[in-house]
Order: sequence, then structure tokens, then C-alpha cells
Amino acid sequence: METVTQNVTKKLYEGMFLVDSALATADWDGILAAIRTVLERAGADLVSMKKWDERKLAYTIRSKTRGTYILTYFRAEGPRISQIERDVRLSEKIMRALILRADHLTQDDLNKETPAIKVEKEKDKPGATEEAVQKEGQQEQQENRMSEGVAE
Repeated sequence: METVTQNVTKKLYEGMFLVDSALATADWDGILAAIRTVLERAGADLVSMKKWDERKLAYTIRSKTRGTYILTYFRAEGPRISQIERDVRLSEKIMRALILRADHLTQDDLNKETPAIKVEKEKDKPGATEEAVQKEGQQEQQENRMSEGVAE
């Protein structure tokens, strides 16, 4: 999964960006634009960007206790990743980011539903109550942690 342009190889990366949940709710388009700008400044080609989930943080970051995670897939040159990380540190809208190589992922992996999308689908089901949707989401998160070897 590499793109070659002008003797430069762009590899596939997965980026998980953490933003303040209150800011994400108030200015969703601004948050997405900030992430897009960071990636474009580094010459990255955006493949996909979607909301992953909103969670309580394990510890406070910039005096915030909740965060919204945004999952992105993009193609970029390896040396440009440090520029993306630097821009994230300087950003007022993005609290943290984790960027990993994703060449091993298939197109099906890139298209998988995120926890946020699953919750939205459950809300749309007839007869679904908010409590049932939240309980199902919590059970799925616990199952995911257990399958990854992380016990609560």
C-alpha cells in the first residue's frame, strides 16, 4: 500500500487525534479543519477521517477530563511525520496524537465501523432506549479490552 510520486514513497499511516469533547461538540467542522490543515502542511494525502469515540480520560490533559478521538488514515513520507507531531504539539485544538504505520491494513480494516458509528446505528434502531444503547456500548468496550489482554 505505497504511493510513489516523483521518486518519493508515501506510506500509509493511522493517526488517532485527541481533542477536547466540549470543543468538538461546539465546533466539529473547525476541529476537522485543524487536523486536515496539520496533515496538508506535511504534504500528507488524507484517505479517511472519522470520529472514533468520546471517552473519559485516564488523567487530565490541559485541565480536561473528557476527550473525543478522531481516527484518520493518510499517506505521507516517513520524514514528514515529525512535522505532523510538531504541529500537533503547537495546536490549541488538538491535545494529543498517536501516529502509526498502517501498511499492513487492508481496505476492509480502513472501512471498519468505529464505536461512535456503532452507537449511532443502535440509536436508529426502532425501540432502542438510550440506556440499552449505552449498556451495549460498555459491554462491547469491556469485551474489546479483554480480547486485547487488558483487564479492568
